[in-house]
Amino acid sequence: MNALSHIHDVYRLALAPFEEFAFMRRALIGILALSLSSAPLGVLLTLRRMSLFGDALSHAVLPGVAIGFILFGLSLPALSIGGFLAGVIVVAVAALISRDTDLKEDASLASTYLTALALGVMLISMSGSKLDLLHILFGNVLGVDQAGLLLVAGVSTFSLLLGALTYRGLLLESFDPSFLAASGNRAALFQQMFLMLVVLNLVASFQTLGTLMAVGLMMLPAVSARLWHDTLPAQLCNSALQAALSGYAGLLLSYYTGAPSGPTIIVCAAACYVVSLLVAPRGWLPQLLKRPHLQG
Repeated sequence: MNALSHIHDVYRLALAPFEEFAFMRRALIGILALSLSSAPLGVLLTLRRMSLFGDALSHAVLPGVAIGFILFGLSLPALSIGGFLAGVIVVAVAALISRDTDLKEDASLASTYLTALALGVMLISMSGSKLDLLHILFGNVLGVDQAGLLLVAGVSTFSLLLGALTYRGLLLESFDPSFLAASGNRAALFQQMFLMLVVLNLVASFQTLGTLMAVGLMMLPAVSARLWHDTLPAQLCNSALQAALSGYAGLLLSYYTGAPSGPTIIVCAAACYVVSLLVAPRGWLPQLLKRPHLQG
C-alpha cells in the first residue's frame, strides 16, 4: 500500500499539472515541437563551427519584432513576420559586408547583430512597457495560445520535411562544400536554405522562450549530444531527446517553484550539458580514466 501511495505521489507530481491546466499542455506541446526541429539544427551549426551564429541570429530578429509590436501590438503573425524579415536582412547585410570589404564574416555578423539588438531594445523601450520588453526578451511559454501553437507546429513540421528532403545536400555542404559545388550542385543555395531554417526556428522559439533564450534550446542539447555519439544521426536524435526532456523538466520546475518558465527550461538544458560533460563517452571522467598513467 505504501508503494502504491508513492507511485501515486510521483504520478501526481509529474503529470497532474498537464492534466489539470490547458496552458501547461499547450506549453509542453510547443516545447516538444520546437525540440524536434530546433535542436537538430543546432547540431548542424556545431558541425559548421557556427555555434555562436545562432546566438547572433536570435538577437538579430529583435528589430523586426519591435516594429511589428509598435505597429500591431502583441499580434503573433506581425511579430513573427517582422522577426523573420529582420533575421534575413541581418544575414544578407552581414554577407554583403564580408564580400565587399576586408572584414571576415564573423566580424561583420557581430557588428550587424549588435546594432540590430540595440535598435530593437530601444524601439520596444520607447513604445511599450517594461512588461512588454521582458515578454519579448524572455518569452512566456505558459502564455502560448492556439495561434502560437499552430505557428510552432507549422515551423517544426516544415523544418523536418525540408531537412529530410535536403539531408544529403545539407550534410555535404557542412562537411565538404567544394565537393558539393564540383558535383554540379549550388552549395550557396543549401547554405541559404539552412540559414533560413535557423531563422524560422528562432522566430518560432521567441514566442515561448524569448529572443534571448531561444538559442539555448537550439545549442545546449546539440553541443551536449556531440559528447555522446560519433555518428550524425545519433547526435540529431539525442539532441532532440535532450531538448524535449529539458522542456518537460523545466515546465514542471517552473510550475512548482514559480520561476520564469523560459530561463528554467534553459537551466535544465544546461544541467543536461553539465552531466554530459562529466559522464558522456567524450566527457571529462571517461577521458580522464583513459589516460595511460591511470591504467594498469
